[in-house]
Amino acid sequence: MHKLLEDRHGRKASYMRVSVTDRCNLQCTYCAGEGQTFIPHPIILRYEEILDLMGLAVNLGVEKVRFTGGEPFVRKGFGDFMIRAAEQFPTLDLCVTTNATLVGKYVDSLADAGIKRVNISLDTLDPAKFQSITGNDLFHTVRSNIDRCLEAGMKVKVNAVAMKGVNDDELPAFIDFARNNKLDMRFIEFMPVGLETGWKGDAVWTAEEILSQAQNLADIKPVTDEEGGQHGPARMFSIEGGKGRLGLISPYTNHFCGTCNRLRLTSDGNLRTCLFSDKVYRLRPVLRHPKLGLQAVEKILRRASRHKPMGHELLERMPAGQGVCRTRMASIGG
Repeated sequence: MHKLLEDRHGRKASYMRVSVTDRCNLQCTYCAGEGQTFIPHPIILRYEEILDLMGLAVNLGVEKVRFTGGEPFVRKGFGDFMIRAAEQFPTLDLCVTTNATLVGKYVDSLADAGIKRVNISLDTLDPAKFQSITGNDLFHTVRSNIDRCLEAGMKVKVNAVAMKGVNDDELPAFIDFARNNKLDMRFIEFMPVGLETGWKGDAVWTAEEILSQAQNLADIKPVTDEEGGQHGPARMFSIEGGKGRLGLISPYTNHFCGTCNRLRLTSDGNLRTCLFSDKVYRLRPVLRHPKLGLQAVEKILRRASRHKPMGHELLERMPAGQGVCRTRMASIGG
């Protein structure tokens, strides 16, 4: 085992989010509002290159990899690639974030390969509003595939971007959804990431507002760490008499930078150490260089990790009315 990746604040990197594409079959207003200019195929990392980088990351202490996009399943062969990754790294905690429009035919084979968890993005339980947000009439496909994942024994986390004027009227429906299904229904504060996404301060439906409203709708109680209450940035709450749980993620109003253990690998082979920073480290040219390769990539990883910033300090310096970084979320990788 090589020396682990650690920054100047004592944070160790044990979690990597790997984007396999910046393309998506949905056009969510808060994510793809900047147009549809995609990364050219020749500079997208090949699956073999992703596996090589994953192997390096594992040797440096990464224990969890989450595949993201864009929408991962729009990339040809992604389902088979994920199964291959699970076979190659049997001790690695592998999962995927998806909009669940295309995952259906892969659910059973992924579960058989040992993929135990899936995160599904779903910002509304109203089919008409789903079409308005995403530009596609696929709500019932998503709901059906959530059920399929649950039936396959997967742990399902449903993530909704919390936005005033968009889905803040649906909290009773979301709580009933969690009460009736064995899943985690999590709300993520609308973040100022990217340009022309419609972000503004008064559009943020904060975690504390959601918690206050939820307490008037159900008997909810914080889940202790011993009960699995603190996995990553989410604060989890049980629902009295319910099968599922409620989760709150507050990167905007109550940062968790002090415990951040994440690195992000974009689909074109750039390393990002902080979601709120446009600083990137270009790994792909080094990886593909015949005289450099993985050994040189490791040096970049170590240097980048050492200089990982505190994201909340970037938020505090954010100009009024502007995003904290200019790169769209689909290109960063969720």
